[in-house]
Parts: sequence; structure tokens; C-alpha cells
Amino acid sequence: MLTEYLEAAMRRANYEILPDDNTFYGEIPGFDGVYANSDNLETCRSELKEVLEEWILFRISLHLPLPVVDGIELKIKEAV
Repeated sequence: MLTEYLEAAMRRANYEILPDDNTFYGEIPGFDGVYANSDNLETCRSELKEVLEEWILFRISLHLPLPVVDGIELKIKEAV
């Protein structure tokens, strides 16, 4: 389910070429603070996915909710 969630979130990503330096900027709407900037699109995508993974783990560690993406809801249950 985690892989499906990551893939669904990445499908929402928006990319643009920044006019100031012609680098690629990517972000995922609904995932505040998840963005990447790189010299080429593939590296930008890779870095964006890594930031997304870290963002998810950070929110899980703080017991913060995660956005529902394409009907996929990650709910973390605490172990007893």
C-alpha cells in the first residue's frame, strides 16, 4: 500500500522550468514543504520522491495525519 500511495502522490506532482536559471522545480499539491529543484527533470523527480518519502516518515514519527491520495489513506496504528 505504501508504494501505491507514493506512486499516486507522485502522479500529482507539478513541474516547471524556472526562468531565472532554467532549472526544474517540482512540487506536490497538498503536501506542504515537499518540493525539489534540479538541473534536469529526471533528477528533480528523483529528489522529489526522496523528499516525499522523508516527509511521510517525519509525519508518521509525529503521529500527524497524511493526506488521502486517490482514495488511498495511510493510517498508522500504534503497536501495543
